[in-house]
Amino acid sequence: MNKAKQILLRALSDPEARLDVEKSRKLMNLKTLDPLKPFYRTLDTKFYREGREIPIRIYFPDTESYEALEDMEKGTMEDNVYPVILYIHGGGFVTESVDSYNRVCWNLAKHTGHVVVAIDYPLAPEYRFPTQIEDCYAVAKAVFADRSLLNTDPDSITIMGDSAGGNLTAALCLMARDRGEFSPARQILIYPCVNNNYEEHNGFLSLMENGKDYLLTRQNMMDYLEYYQSCKEDRKNPYFAPLLAKDFTNLPKTLVITGEFDPLRDEGEAFAEKLAQGGNQVVCHRIADGFHGFFLLDPFYPAVKEAYEYINEFLREKQENT
Repeated sequence: MNKAKQILLRALSDPEARLDVEKSRKLMNLKTLDPLKPFYRTLDTKFYREGREIPIRIYFPDTESYEALEDMEKGTMEDNVYPVILYIHGGGFVTESVDSYNRVCWNLAKHTGHVVVAIDYPLAPEYRFPTQIEDCYAVAKAVFADRSLLNTDPDSITIMGDSAGGNLTAALCLMARDRGEFSPARQILIYPCVNNNYEEHNGFLSLMENGKDYLLTRQNMMDYLEYYQSCKEDRKNPYFAPLLAKDFTNLPKTLVITGEFDPLRDEGEAFAEKLAQGGNQVVCHRIADGFHGFFLLDPFYPAVKEAYEYINEFLREKQENT
């Protein structure tokens, strides 16, 4: 990483600062003021679980796909022939939203040729584990099994998430295997947080190497999990920390992308290794100069461009094998 970028990231990082939820949310919400928002091809709908609304936003890769899908008022897309990415956003379970991820999801649809379905799950600490994973699971079940949201071939659906969304994606796939109600074929995990412990010397060198000067700090991660958990026992639950799973067999084909300067780098790569040891098809790529959150930058940024090359290669393998 060049010196100027390193100095900038260090200036934006405070390794001792505790997480201020209100301040963090206000900062993240600045991204909702997107001048390109009127140009995105999207449709909003809702899913209901236990009397609560779970907002969902659907992004279309092109005008043709948007115009062809005319049944959204009925809650279905009867003419859908496009593959789907079910996307779960990051933000430490505490910040971010579909609105703040508008550009990320729009770019994802445009650059992969997939319809992207983004889940606006509720945030901690107002809602704590397992609300987020159960809400995401309920939406995924509707998409895969009931087809009450999208009329989509289940084999054409990929579940994807970054950071905390990577955690929820991995946990969702574990839960789907365990419950047997639907079977995701593929998952994409972008610098996922899959561990339950961010104390010093937790066994992963990247936490100590990169946990102070590269935006996401070790203290941030400790605070995020404190807000996310309902009780200390949650930390032993593999749906809270997928790295703790005892059984890694019969899980989806997986792409894991990590960043060289991300404190979560090593745990993401350890998770990929456990998946491979469980007999699953796994591809893992480490992005040079990548820091936590780089995927939120524009696709012309070198790390994002490289990530898209890996994502499209992964998705293209499925299409070529059908």
